[in-house]
Amino acid sequence: MLDHCSISHKGGIVLWSRSFTPEASQLSSSAASPVNSLIREALIEGRTTEEKYEKDGFAVKWSFVNDLELIFVVAYQRILQLTYVDTFLETLKAVFVELFRPFLTTFIASLHATSESAIQTLNLNFREAFKGWDQTFDKVLNGIENRAAQDRKSRLRNAGLVKPAVVSEDSNPPSDDDPNTSPSQPEEAPTDGQDIALKVHALKNRLRGRGGRRGGGRARLDSGSGGRDSAPSSDTEAGSKKKKTPKKSKRTWGDEPVSESEMDSLDFSSDKDMRTNDSSADLSNLVDQSSLGTRGADGLYQVPDWDFSKKTDKIIQGAFASATAPSKTETSSLGGLGSLFARLTGSKTLSHEDLKPVLDGMKQHLMAKNVAKEISDKICQGVGESLVGKTVGSFQTTNALVRGALATSLTQILTPKSSTDILLSIRQKLAPSTSHQPPSPYAITFVGVNGVGKSTNLSKVAFWLLQNKLKVLIAACDTFRSGAVEQLRVHVKNLGMLASSSGNGGSVDLFERGYGKDAASIAKEAITYAKENSYDVVLIDTAGRMQDNEPLMRALAKLVAVNNPDRIIFVGEALVGNEAVDQLTKFDRALRDFSSTAGGRGGRGIDGMLVTKWDTVDDKVGAALSMTYVTGQPILFVGCGQTYTDLRQLRVANVVKAILGD
Repeated sequence: MLDHCSISHKGGIVLWSRSFTPEASQLSSSAASPVNSLIREALIEGRTTEEKYEKDGFAVKWSFVNDLELIFVVAYQRILQLTYVDTFLETLKAVFVELFRPFLTTFIASLHATSESAIQTLNLNFREAFKGWDQTFDKVLNGIENRAAQDRKSRLRNAGLVKPAVVSEDSNPPSDDDPNTSPSQPEEAPTDGQDIALKVHALKNRLRGRGGRRGGGRARLDSGSGGRDSAPSSDTEAGSKKKKTPKKSKRTWGDEPVSESEMDSLDFSSDKDMRTNDSSADLSNLVDQSSLGTRGADGLYQVPDWDFSKKTDKIIQGAFASATAPSKTETSSLGGLGSLFARLTGSKTLSHEDLKPVLDGMKQHLMAKNVAKEISDKICQGVGESLVGKTVGSFQTTNALVRGALATSLTQILTPKSSTDILLSIRQKLAPSTSHQPPSPYAITFVGVNGVGKSTNLSKVAFWLLQNKLKVLIAACDTFRSGAVEQLRVHVKNLGMLASSSGNGGSVDLFERGYGKDAASIAKEAITYAKENSYDVVLIDTAGRMQDNEPLMRALAKLVAVNNPDRIIFVGEALVGNEAVDQLTKFDRALRDFSSTAGGRGGRGIDGMLVTKWDTVDDKVGAALSMTYVTGQPILFVGCGQTYTDLRQLRVANVVKAILGD
């Protein structure tokens, strides 16, 4: 059991600490604490090559993160002889740096950039910055301790606890009536050892029983005393005798006419589902309560932000695997930027030759994060131009300088150039005007290639609008794909039940005209119908099409030109890399060119993106960067699951953190 753990800067600033006992907590705040003694007597004096430091019955171990100037210290009772401390330190160090590297980089850069007086007034809220670290620390510690306990248990088992359970081949099975039969295993043996012994013993009995049946002589010996039936040789055989496989009911095929009850049981039509309310019991499967959004002070329902910390368990597993793996010199793609600058000591002005290897490594890192190749080239070129001519004072400031330049470039690309508040835009359009005519509904058109999830994520957006008490009309303008209208019909039925059960005041309906019709005409009729019936929002679903199919792109541009929707949202996958650039570029160009020639007042392009299957890419979020770079438009939402609540917003800082992460 540990007594104390702390994470601090080499300059003496304690970033985080925890004491596990009241005595350790009181001791850690005094000058005689083992950690303070370690700093005074070992670190300051330069005796950092020793394996551990001992003071007043405590053993203290430590580990450095040199590029971030951090010290990780663990103190425990020397008598305990804990064997997992080294692995725990390496795992803890890797997880902490992985989760908080952007903040730590900014913190270190601020220490080097500000004066001594400014450092004293520097207001850094470590509690807020390291929010959630206590739970992560507990996961790391419990995982390491559990693994250590399992290893200790396996060593004890291999030392001979199971050996007494082995039964000799010549010995007969113990009889139930024999009072002198001794157990084949000592009582103090662990439970798992007893299970193994019983299984071995049962296997011996089964082997002897089979041999006896073949030879005939041993069968009478193993049949038991007093002519009783032999007991089952294993738990599996006993269970198989008791349990009988239920017989499959036979379907009757006769010449008699089918009854009404039989016809009703075979009726799977949508009309029956609409008539019955049996599906209301499955409402809990349509929403995930843990992923519901929050309501602000104004009562509006806000979609939650995508939480990149969900991969904490994966980070812990990877850090533990690295800590227990054989040591080898390995650097990450972006972590290698610091090593590339290691030879630059003293004051030096950076040139193109100095930056070339760094920019090459940076480009490889971005491509590994699923950023398109041409986008990676342009970003690295911009970062290089911003660094040429800068003066480097030390290795640490150089590393921070490179990361800072990349973070600044990514932030500028991802920062929206226009408003992303769709609810505000809806309220502004629906605001009462001086004219007596009813306001037109807010129209949103969803476009994209085949199979990316336009209809599914359109229904998620509809659920979000329903939570904000809006009246929604979904226009089924995919008149080509078989089953597209039926899919929207099911979504509308589910959303309607959710709206009525929650009683939030929102409603949703479907506007459809079947298949084979002109999509632009259906959208126009839907908007007119919505205006006459006081709908707030019209969500227009379109057929998927490849970006190189000019006739289909012209048809889509006609829909945009005729109806002039308020927003055109491109739905794309997070899994694509270079393909994202090609899809968006051609969709945007085709809409601008063809919509202007189809009678529109001006070329309309993509207004925003919705990225689907976001939960499948972990931290390889480069597709979002590529899409934003191509169009200059923001990522409005990301889809991350199969329920109506699986819709998220992206924060620029979180995306930058994921791209910069190793």
